[in-house]
Amino acid sequence: MEDDIIQGFLEESWENLAQLDTDIVAFEKNTEDDELLASVFRTIHTIKGTCGFIGLARIGAVSHAAENVLGKMRDRSIARESDAISHVLEAVDAIKELLQGIESTGEEPAIEHPELIEALECIAEGKSPSADSSASAAAAEPSPFAAAPQIEAKPSDGSSVVDIDASLLQNESGDIDFDALDQAINEAAARHRAKVQQEQKTIKKAAPAGAANGAPAEAAGTQNPTGGAESEKKSVSDLSIRVNVGVLDRLMNLVGELVLARNQLMQLARGDEESKYAAPLTHLNRVTTDLQEGVMKTRMQPIGHAWNKLPRLVRDLSKVTGKDIDLEMTGADTELDRTVLDAIKDPLTHMVRNSADHGLEPTAERVAAGKPEKGTIRLNAYHEGGHVIICIEDDGGGINTERVLQKAITQGLVNESDADSLSEYEIHQYIFRAGFSTAEQVSSVSGRGVGMDVVRTEIERIGGTVDLLSQRGRGTTVRIKIPLTLAIISALVVESGGQSFAIPQLGIVELVRVQAEERHRIERVHDKQVFRLRNRLLPLVHLSETLQVESGLTDESDINIVIVQVGEEQMGLIVDRVFDTEEIVVKPVGRLLKDISIYQGTTILGDGRVIMILDVSGIAAEFGSLSTSGGEHDQADGERGAEDGQTSLLVFDAGDQTTMAVPLSLVSRLEEFPQKDIEFSSNGPVVQYRGHLLPLQSVSPSGATSQRDPQPIIVFSDGRQSMGLMVDAIQDVVQEHLSIQVQSQRTGVLGTAVINGKATEVIDTQHYMIRTDPQWFRKSHAQNYRVMVVNESPFFRQLLTTSLQSQQCLVTAVDSTEDALSALEKPNAYDALILDFDQVETTAQDLIDWIRQQKNIADLPVIGLASHLDSEMQQVAQQAGCALLLEKLDMGSLNNELDRICRSRTKKRGVSA
Repeated sequence: MEDDIIQGFLEESWENLAQLDTDIVAFEKNTEDDELLASVFRTIHTIKGTCGFIGLARIGAVSHAAENVLGKMRDRSIARESDAISHVLEAVDAIKELLQGIESTGEEPAIEHPELIEALECIAEGKSPSADSSASAAAAEPSPFAAAPQIEAKPSDGSSVVDIDASLLQNESGDIDFDALDQAINEAAARHRAKVQQEQKTIKKAAPAGAANGAPAEAAGTQNPTGGAESEKKSVSDLSIRVNVGVLDRLMNLVGELVLARNQLMQLARGDEESKYAAPLTHLNRVTTDLQEGVMKTRMQPIGHAWNKLPRLVRDLSKVTGKDIDLEMTGADTELDRTVLDAIKDPLTHMVRNSADHGLEPTAERVAAGKPEKGTIRLNAYHEGGHVIICIEDDGGGINTERVLQKAITQGLVNESDADSLSEYEIHQYIFRAGFSTAEQVSSVSGRGVGMDVVRTEIERIGGTVDLLSQRGRGTTVRIKIPLTLAIISALVVESGGQSFAIPQLGIVELVRVQAEERHRIERVHDKQVFRLRNRLLPLVHLSETLQVESGLTDESDINIVIVQVGEEQMGLIVDRVFDTEEIVVKPVGRLLKDISIYQGTTILGDGRVIMILDVSGIAAEFGSLSTSGGEHDQADGERGAEDGQTSLLVFDAGDQTTMAVPLSLVSRLEEFPQKDIEFSSNGPVVQYRGHLLPLQSVSPSGATSQRDPQPIIVFSDGRQSMGLMVDAIQDVVQEHLSIQVQSQRTGVLGTAVINGKATEVIDTQHYMIRTDPQWFRKSHAQNYRVMVVNESPFFRQLLTTSLQSQQCLVTAVDSTEDALSALEKPNAYDALILDFDQVETTAQDLIDWIRQQKNIADLPVIGLASHLDSEMQQVAQQAGCALLLEKLDMGSLNNELDRICRSRTKKRGVSA
């Protein structure tokens, strides 16, 4: 039996039984009290039901017989007589006896009560119990022996000794039935009870008192030859108490007030390190923190409490669906706040139902697909930072993407014209729409479309996120990320429009400060501001605009950006000032503000100010879809490239009627400068740009400097250096399958491809960067790493080769995983392998698996490249065995990570050698 289940059962049973004695005796005095009888019946019924669930047959049999008697009394089918009540009391005593045995050994003792059960059955049938049964019930009558302890002692000679405290017999009246007494003593000795009931005293506990009164030490030793270890073991009811949840919540609120008072005192003492109050305040701070953690711990419960009903649920679903299902649960002891635990119970149930009904295939289909007949649903929970991660995984057939898309089109959620541009990840998100279901018919299990939308709504309501990853034929994983607690949280205090606000730290990814002279890094896409952070465009939201207050920022001010996580997306929140991180107590929003979605609560700062706690999800909803606010420009293009092999290209004219193109992801900005602003130095033309000199290069085949006014400039930057290409005119941004058909002999050009139906030269941006600064890509510690590049596209193979060779790498480029496998058969030939996951994802797994099986190259680092780094692609690459996944055209990160990984591998090999 599971220890935590038994522990909970014992705690609840002892509490119920303690009240039961009082209630039954009170009912005997007033047998017309139907409400009291109903309470006694419910208590016995609860004990019986729990016993049936965890398999305690003997307690279940006794409680069932007593329940029948109480039920007949409740229905007035039998008389509410003292004799019947006495037998019920005896049943309560028998239950206590069995509970003591469970406490001692962890198992239900082999003690039967046939006479008692027979007597109770007779009473329930309206008959008089037999004489033997009546005699056995005598112990339940009020008598001098009602409280007599049944005591076990273990003398050294092995004989049975049972002592009865004579004081228990004093001041009592009545006749003594010595036959009944002998029978009670013999039964007590035979059963070898390891413990006594909570209210009784044992000889072992009385031993110290006897010694104090001059009793021989040997007597005490004879009574407990085991050295007292047994006497120190306490009943479960002695080790824990039940506390009303309201009391805990009240205690939590008081601790919250104490935290606020602590913050106020610390605020007053800040900056005065020599104050005589500094030491006491430090001590108060430490004690308050310890108290806060202690009280929080009382609210923490294992997540297994939310999983208890799932095995039964899966069993029932297995019967209903006709599938053989196995449920595996790990991390059940992972703790989180009770409030959070209550919020996730229903979402977990929904997801397990979906896995069983939709995820796992019928047995015949699994066998036909070469899978085991038994499907598996895995639940895993673990801590990650200040969150708890819960994964629900099945090894079923995965999500039928086409079916989901057709259903979305049918329900009008997406136009057919837009369907082709959707990625698999975007299509899967429709599963979380309200009322969406792919079930062909409604069953008792699912099909009503009220499951996954409830999951996302409930999880996001408590500040969590839900992510879904599915692979056709391999299964589906739902990953839930939820906060540990909601009562006292860490928050970042910021200012906007002269007012302070708190942002929960759990949702903050990082802080970025943009210097005034670097404001050009903030761009506009679709009339909305975006910020390019490590080659990714993030939508920006001005908090002052959202709050409709006047911003304190000027043209000369640095810009503070708080990068926050909203579901699976990120956005930047522009604030006037960033202060500090504080532990804050979350208070509910007032009645007048509760309908404003951008607030999730209020709190009091250390200086006494009341400020609002911002809800970043609500701000994102006010702002609009994150994927179309600036991420669309970067994300949608990348996803399309990942789905169908297309690349976003910037097409421009470069003189002599030459059309050229460059991958859009390499472009930092497009600018125009008047000719009068272009100056000349010994190294060539330059222009003053954002407080710096921007070197300019001509891309014209003739090499002549363009005389356009204003002069179009394409700006390239790696974060450290920038340069501009002078062109004649910007034409368009297009999506094309980039295939170099004619190799170029001219430096600075990779080759010629057909783009928009026209022969177009694709430029080599690295050539112009190196021409601007020969040391652009070079590092002082550059190594001759041997690198293999696997990419089907000649353009990208050439691009990667040029970039890596500029780092003094020895590059071998192949166009398929088959060619890569052949080249890798030479032992220790390479230091790293670079795979383009957009093109070789389907075969990458086989290649990496083969590498891991080879003794000489099992540790070969594999770096994946992809057009768009969404969570789905990241997980695919991780599962395949990649060391990391990078954006395809982020050459700076590729060079840095390659150097780091290869150095780490060399170091490890040196240590192992």
